[in-house]
Amino acid sequence: MATDVKVPALGESITEGTLAQWLKQPGEAVAADEPIASLETDKVSVEVPSPVAGTMSEQLFKEGDTVEVGAVIARIGAAGEAAAPAAPATGQGQTQVAGAQVNPVGAGENPALREDHAAAPADHADLTLSPAVRRAVLELHVDPSKIQGTGKDGRLTKDDVLAAAKAKDDSPAPVHEPEVKAPAVAPAPAPQPVRAASGERHEERIKMTRLRQTIATRLKDAQNTAALLTTYNDVDMTAVIDARARYKDLFEKKHGIRLGFMGFFVKAVALAARDVPSVNARIEGDEIVYSDFLDVSVAVSAPKGLVVPVIRDADKLSFAEIEKAIAAYGKKAKDGTLTADDMKGGTFTISNGGVFGSLLSSPIINPPQSAVLGMHRIEERPVVRDGQIVARPMMYLALSYDHRLIDGREAVTFLVRVKEAIEDPTRLLIDL
Repeated sequence: MATDVKVPALGESITEGTLAQWLKQPGEAVAADEPIASLETDKVSVEVPSPVAGTMSEQLFKEGDTVEVGAVIARIGAAGEAAAPAAPATGQGQTQVAGAQVNPVGAGENPALREDHAAAPADHADLTLSPAVRRAVLELHVDPSKIQGTGKDGRLTKDDVLAAAKAKDDSPAPVHEPEVKAPAVAPAPAPQPVRAASGERHEERIKMTRLRQTIATRLKDAQNTAALLTTYNDVDMTAVIDARARYKDLFEKKHGIRLGFMGFFVKAVALAARDVPSVNARIEGDEIVYSDFLDVSVAVSAPKGLVVPVIRDADKLSFAEIEKAIAAYGKKAKDGTLTADDMKGGTFTISNGGVFGSLLSSPIINPPQSAVLGMHRIEERPVVRDGQIVARPMMYLALSYDHRLIDGREAVTFLVRVKEAIEDPTRLLIDL
């Protein structure tokens, strides 16, 4: 008897998600608790595990479909049980490559592309490709089953296909000795593949993921609702760099984690927020809500967009605890295992565009928060110290804030407090 696979709880206030990808196809063996599908919600990606071991029997939704919490999306049969005869469920997100699934040649369709597609080995029928990769495979006439994927879980990327096509073009053509045969009627020349004309341009339409739609909506709502303003300053990173160089080995040996720059900035924000509590507050209706705790949302780049997991009670944590929390969130973001609870709440955000090379930017607040601190890249610049022009490792800081709640004087004061703490880290130890 088949076992139903249901959509698990996705987090507080989340009632539905998008079926992003099937990780198992009908007929494939499935282990207990092995992920069979990936769901996308407004905040995170969630893998759906199989409740039992057996064989994927049936898929009840296509990729790209919206599914509600508790809905049955698949069925798992006994080991070795034949799969349901229904057509494989593939949607916009992925396209299955198999000879049996090639559409018949229609008006305007290139027969050469159809022949290449139909020639895909049958034993690779479970290979899944994104639309961009599939188009590259068809246009460049390469066999995807013979390419080693470098994407997540070994999946093919467009760069993998391009590299394989280039390697094929660069390889020398085999030399054959001519054969002597009796005269015969020359066969008609084989049709040559029609290649895209040089300079031909293409467009591709891909539906926005649920996460990207949510990011777009929230950022635009912030611009439409808040009175956004940004104040800037620069900070000399010499003292922090020296402290980090001096103690990083001892720190890692004792705590098992590297000492980074973010820990200093989280501590500096916690110190400055005590003097300027409005940056840690929010507006609800006609009321201002002040928090006696500091939950810092740290912007982390994930494969499908920017996410902001929250470091709880950051003002009470040690450097080691902050660095461990950041490292754990970074790994979960890379693996796609962040949960909705990881990103719930947050009273202040720190975004580090410097890791991507940003020199200066104006970040947008993360509603309902009222402020966000933007860090940028460190570079040596000439500055004046004691009447002398010297080179110092400098970083631009940007504080974007909701001017409805935070006055300019408060914003500047907060940013100066952060600057002072970074330029003299001793302040972090003696609470100045």
